[in-house]
Amino acid sequence: MIALAHAAVEVLTTADGRAKTALSHRHAAAWTAARAAGDVVEIGRADPPPRPARPDRPVLLAPRDVPRRRPGTPEGRIALLHAVAHIELNAVDLHWDVIARFAAVPMPLGFYDDWVKAADEESKHFNLLCDCLEAGGSHYGALPAHAGMWRAAEDTAGDLMARLAVVPMVLEARGLDVTPGMIDIFQKAGDAQAVAALQTIYAEEVGHVAYGSKWFHFLCGRKNLDPKPVFHDLVRRHFHGPLKPPFNEEKRAEAGLPPDFYWPLAEDGRN
Repeated sequence: MIALAHAAVEVLTTADGRAKTALSHRHAAAWTAARAAGDVVEIGRADPPPRPARPDRPVLLAPRDVPRRRPGTPEGRIALLHAVAHIELNAVDLHWDVIARFAAVPMPLGFYDDWVKAADEESKHFNLLCDCLEAGGSHYGALPAHAGMWRAAEDTAGDLMARLAVVPMVLEARGLDVTPGMIDIFQKAGDAQAVAALQTIYAEEVGHVAYGSKWFHFLCGRKNLDPKPVFHDLVRRHFHGPLKPPFNEEKRAEAGLPPDFYWPLAEDGRN
């Protein structure tokens, strides 16, 4: 297989969502097979793009300009699925980007195992949601999407600890808070395909948040730093705005995020 950082850049520079995720799956399978066989693997060095390649559609708008979703209607539920598909496609790129962008930081091979697996799962999530959209007579790209999704990557491009704090430990942890409500919306609408897709996403996102917490704590240990104040400082510097309760405390705990990490950053608990 090619060096993992070069594989990551291939994914990042592929624009079409289905093609991007197919390539992601192939590179993940090659890495996993090599590791299982005990082969020597190369991380390598690469120059990832500032932003990943994207198709012409969806049209990307400022967050305030994205039309509000009304999940009580079929059109609103399609819009919700489209928004989540867009998040999952960005997650594919975020996980490959952390491999390529920080390849010069010495990390155990387990670090790469985790993020390759996460990228592979995010690729599956995107395709599951695309299948749901197509079953509903739509497709990814049919609606406008949020243009600010890559801001967290840009804001943390020079600091692996900040990237881990903001992306998996804040943004993906937010998914643990809101996904149960989305599952309930589609259960009430009788959409079994969407429910199954969201339940898969919900179960696997716990692991992605856990990877962030694990490697954040690893880096803090390497530098003899107390993780909690470091996390608070990095989030306040690199994440724009307070965290929004209610929090899914059970799933956050399962992922290695205790309440004293996030409640002091909440909009009604920040100080």
